[in-house]
Amino acid sequence: KTAPTLKHFLANNNEEHRDTTSSELRPRVLKEYDEQAFKPAIAADAATGVMTSYNLVNGRPNTVDPALDDTVRTWTSKDLLNVTDAAAPGNLVGSQKYYGTQTEADAAALKAGVDSFTADDADSGPTTTAVKSALSMGLLKESDVDKAAGDVLSIRVRLGEFDPGGGKYGSIDASVIDSPAHRALARKAATESAVLLKNDGVLPLRKTGSTAVDGPLADTLYTDWYSGTLPYAVTPKDGIESKLGTSVASTEGVDRIALKDTATGKYVTAGTGEAGAPLKETADSGTGAQFDVFDWGSGIVTLRSAANGRYVGYNWSNFVNDQKQPNGWYVQQQFKLERQDDGTYLLRYAGYETSESWWSNPVYLGPTGTDGTLGLVAKDRAAHYTKDVVRSGVDEAVAAVKGKDQAVVVVGSDPSINGREAHDRTDLALAPTQEALVKAVRAANPHTVVIVENSYPTTLGSLQKEVPALLWTTHAGQETGNALADLLYGDANPSGRLTQTWYRSDSDLPSILDYDIIKSDRTYQYFTGQALYPFGYGLSYTSFRYGGLKRAGDGYQVAVTNTGSRAGAEVVQLYTHQRTSRDKQPLKQLKSFQRVSLKPGETRTVRLKVRPSDLAHWDVTRSKWVVESGTYDVLVGSSSADIRARTSWQVKGETIPPRDLSKTTRAENFDDYSAGISLVDESKASGTAVSAASDGAWLKFADTRPVPGAGEFGARVAGTSSGTVEVRLGSPTGTLVGTAHFAGTSSPYDYTTVTAKLSGATKGRTDVYLVLSKGIRLSTFTLR
Repeated sequence: KTAPTLKHFLANNNEEHRDTTSSELRPRVLKEYDEQAFKPAIAADAATGVMTSYNLVNGRPNTVDPALDDTVRTWTSKDLLNVTDAAAPGNLVGSQKYYGTQTEADAAALKAGVDSFTADDADSGPTTTAVKSALSMGLLKESDVDKAAGDVLSIRVRLGEFDPGGGKYGSIDASVIDSPAHRALARKAATESAVLLKNDGVLPLRKTGSTAVDGPLADTLYTDWYSGTLPYAVTPKDGIESKLGTSVASTEGVDRIALKDTATGKYVTAGTGEAGAPLKETADSGTGAQFDVFDWGSGIVTLRSAANGRYVGYNWSNFVNDQKQPNGWYVQQQFKLERQDDGTYLLRYAGYETSESWWSNPVYLGPTGTDGTLGLVAKDRAAHYTKDVVRSGVDEAVAAVKGKDQAVVVVGSDPSINGREAHDRTDLALAPTQEALVKAVRAANPHTVVIVENSYPTTLGSLQKEVPALLWTTHAGQETGNALADLLYGDANPSGRLTQTWYRSDSDLPSILDYDIIKSDRTYQYFTGQALYPFGYGLSYTSFRYGGLKRAGDGYQVAVTNTGSRAGAEVVQLYTHQRTSRDKQPLKQLKSFQRVSLKPGETRTVRLKVRPSDLAHWDVTRSKWVVESGTYDVLVGSSSADIRARTSWQVKGETIPPRDLSKTTRAENFDDYSAGISLVDESKASGTAVSAASDGAWLKFADTRPVPGAGEFGARVAGTSSGTVEVRLGSPTGTLVGTAHFAGTSSPYDYTTVTAKLSGATKGRTDVYLVLSKGIRLSTFTLR
């Protein structure tokens, strides 16, 4: 019994400093993109609420976002249970300093729409104390508490918690765990989620051919971040051997090294027992002084002791080889080997706690005791090591694949390192030594298949051209190996599709803190460059032919034929594009898709629903959804870039009238803006204002009604600095028709109205620009 909760609401796409960074969402991005990630599941009763994210949106912490009530609950008639992320209520007073007391903070969260507080672990005392205090101070009403309690109880009732014997769920016990049905489902999920990125005829592999399996993930399964414990693990090597009924040659393709201190001549040495031992420098140059080096990119490596097969990690005092896999919140098995100008290396500890503000220890390793035990020392005391390669991972992998009919290389990520909670990737590239491994194997065996097993898009550099076949999978759980073997050898036909654009280069992306996909031309909807692999992309072992696209009922239909020799599944995707509009429109926007399984030669008619209302976009001039009259392109295909059939659709909607700035206009409803403009909280409780971080920052309000020549400009502004708001026509440096002077107020939330007489008139429609001085917050304005 489960009540699915969607996380994390809202605009939570950067991890570092996530509790203090603000994601700026202009209304169109908020309504058309970010909210749409949550709305369908809530509206379909497939989810029962949201979990708030740590970050702020437009200057306000999401823990007190009024959209929890005002927006999310409007998507369904069902009771929802909205919860905070762990410790987020405390951030309101702590790192975010948004409220002065926990009483004020918890009251604000409850009123915003939070029903359950995830705070103070199992101790409910601090929260109940704060809520009781808020009641006594008049910050909350009993009805506020009753509503939240009712939402919690509603979910518990629906889950059968109060039914005798547990209701319809009571008969389900632990015996169902890891049942044959569960195993089959895990295998199916892992199979159908994999995406075939490239195939020059190498796949599917021949079961009669000899195979070698190489790579750092060839014989390992890593549990994903927050994953449960796997009941069993089938690695890629396991799956291939099971499929072939014989053992296969396999190597990890990683270097085994020894680190020798140039000052003492001694080696870094690990314990040989299962529990390991603190690393020391000794004269031993044998197995105890050898480590397998796994490169995860961004300079991060993990070291596995050859003495006992365990990873070296920090335990807050020593470095011990005692972990089966990198793990834990801080992942204390991370290191960097920093090459020096003289060719030696410093060993740097890189557990995630070293990036915390409270970390004050040094980060380099060196002997700290008379027995040579390694500890953390300042850089000028760090040991300088030679890195002696005892065994070359590349050489070993090349030897394994030479003479084989086919080679499989499995590369990718460790889910706990780089690109995980609280830490962002520094680039999109595959780890350098992994890329070098693939190139070497490909040079030794032209029939090489590369499996990329990671959790995110990757820039593959020259590999995309050099290798004949690429298959992507996420860390897909216990059946990963069997699923990959099914796909590699043709017992399953790849049918997964990419849910993100894979970019060719880091330079294709703006700052990670830039959330304005419209202005920055991001995602498949607006990206004008050439993607490495487009949104919706995925290959098959068969081929499909599309017929003509026809209007049918409340959507469109298209005949799809399997023209190949294998059964397969096609994901038919329907996109639309609005040819003309008052506003910038997506190049394409996915409106519907359907997965259809076809036997060789079989044809089926696929019906895809799309209604005129699905064509709406957010009209900032009137703060409402609008379907504009005009011609819309309707496109169907196998990806956003592979369109197979198209037609046009004449839609009768409405025409957005020119802006009427004589009505109170919210500053956030601009059409365009300059650098230096930020979206901020109008008040702690609600609303969004616009702030200028530099003089001359501007807002554009396009296609406005004529500006009156003898009218007045009025603006609701706040800020502790004095300045001006200029009204200009046509451009930020165009005709100046009015200047409102602002003397400053006591706080960013203390608003006052400033006015200016307008000195020029326009006869027709025009674009109005508001040019702000640094420090001014603008909430609303009028031109009358």
